[in-house]
Amino acid sequence: MRNTSQRREQILQILVKNGSVQVADLVAQLGVSSVTIRADLATLESQGLATRNHGGAVLTRTPPAEQDIQAKDGLNALLKEDIGACASRLVQPGDNIILDSGSTTMPLARHLRDARGVTVMTNGLNIAWELSRAEGVELMLTGGLLRKQALSIQGAQAEACLNAYNFDKLFLGVDGLDLQFGLTTHHEAEASLNHRMVERAKKVIVLADASKFGRVSLHRIALLDKVHTVITDAGISAEYRDGLQRLGIELIIAGAP
Repeated sequence: MRNTSQRREQILQILVKNGSVQVADLVAQLGVSSVTIRADLATLESQGLATRNHGGAVLTRTPPAEQDIQAKDGLNALLKEDIGACASRLVQPGDNIILDSGSTTMPLARHLRDARGVTVMTNGLNIAWELSRAEGVELMLTGGLLRKQALSIQGAQAEACLNAYNFDKLFLGVDGLDLQFGLTTHHEAEASLNHRMVERAKKVIVLADASKFGRVSLHRIALLDKVHTVITDAGISAEYRDGLQRLGIELIIAGAP
């Protein structure tokens, strides 16, 4: 299943780069049968990402462009603040949590400054700085390479840091959440690290304002069957409200009475 997922992600990357693909070219490049490639293209078409034509497919939905952390901080800031406040109420004394880097998880970090008896591992420099003076928080940083655009630490060393630990909860921000394609982000190393975070946490909690729903970025983090809870705002569509609940995912609307 994972090989299938990786292959379809690779096909999507080729589509984004070239605008179209040919079955014969993909067969030669990926080393699988034409029947398999056609099934892959049918799946991407069902997700609204591609439109099949004679001999191949063309890109239908282009993943959105990435913005740096400063620009992201200013987008939907009030909604993210509500989401962060709501998420902080899920953190209990004694919890060991992962707090992913990002503009949606940053408000959560601010609301944890007064927490007591909580251990936080993060790959976000901005989040680490925010929690550096929180006396009740034991702060751990992953090693690795700094990605300056996102103020996040990534790479093999960052992933290796997670292997020695088990965490109660992961609070994860994403660039896209799609009912079929799952959780996605713009950067390959970030997706790989986030996937490892998902593997090391007992409970996966996604923080995403409603603008992220229906968006697909280039690199998949995980399918939605790995997600336990989604915290969002009241702008979530009926389609996504119903879709998440059908999948058995707890849905929390920040700011709701």
